Amino acid sequence: MYLKRAFSISPQPTFDNRFENGELEIQEEKVYNALEPDYLEFIPASLLRRMGKAVRMGIGAGLPLLKENKKVEGIIIGTANGGLENCINFLNQIVEYAEGRLTPTNFVQSTPNAIAGQLALMDENTGYNVTHVNGSLSFENALIDGMMYLESCNKPTDLLIGAVEEISDYNYNIDTLAGRYKSEIVSNDKLLQTKTEGSVCGEGSSMFICSNDPDNAVVEILEVEQLTYPKEKDVVLRIDQMLAKNNLNREDIDLTILGYNGDIRTDHWYDHIKDEILPKAKTLTFKNFVGEYRTASSFAVYLAYRIFEGKGKYLVEQSVHAPRLVLIYNQFDAVRHSLTLLKKVD
Repeated sequence: MYLKRAFSISPQPTFDNRFENGELEIQEEKVYNALEPDYLEFIPASLLRRMGKAVRMGIGAGLPLLKENKKVEGIIIGTANGGLENCINFLNQIVEYAEGRLTPTNFVQSTPNAIAGQLALMDENTGYNVTHVNGSLSFENALIDGMMYLESCNKPTDLLIGAVEEISDYNYNIDTLAGRYKSEIVSNDKLLQTKTEGSVCGEGSSMFICSNDPDNAVVEILEVEQLTYPKEKDVVLRIDQMLAKNNLNREDIDLTILGYNGDIRTDHWYDHIKDEILPKAKTLTFKNFVGEYRTASSFAVYLAYRIFEGKGKYLVEQSVHAPRLVLIYNQFDAVRHSLTLLKKVD
């Protein structure tokens, strides 16, 4: 599967490429909130005022790509929580109004597939439309679904594939009680230097035009793998299997993009890959830019796209000159792990 275009809304100024050109947003809050563009440029005000944050970000990242690519035949979104804030608001209204006259907007946007549905309605897209809600592997499932769909097509076909996650009070409080986030405030430029438990919550939406046609493509996704409750040797074995399947070896990997999040309990998974399995590859981290959330790996794919594109001065300087092969490794709670192997298109 090939990536032809990418767009991201994140806690960094990615929507206008200022981040890629060297402008780093320093966030010193308990959560890293997304920097949102002026949506009125492409979303009518009458629709925008009814949208929850997850829907706004998903539409804001996906619609510009759909407007540029009129041949998109389907939309596939991965999200762990969807518009959870709207869902909670709707459930609260059921109690408040004794199941009487409820606000329809919160109901419409309360399900995870609201983002894919809104994108299809606004673009008049009647093709394949699926939302994957698989926790911290939601984005990877969306990629795999897209790869399978494109493999079944006997003509050049484009899809919009992406992910979206918002910080809602509900899931932030639940995850805080579960010990996933730090009790102290840590700025994102110091996040990975902390030696304490937990990370910092982030959010965002990254979208891609994916195709089975290599013309005008920047990146080829060779493999996407996911593991649940693995041991370190299982992750290593899966990496070697991915490489062997593509007639590659460990030394061929130029760059690893790793999901370090500053949590002393789980960052050792990345240390093992970086120091022992792929010591010759250069390393780039990404959660120090956007924080921790369940579909953060989509932002890692966005970074890889920009690096391969050669337009991200800040990123290229921190990675490696003209990389050809990139491996993304991410895990959440040391339970669900994902591996994505990408290659630059010649």
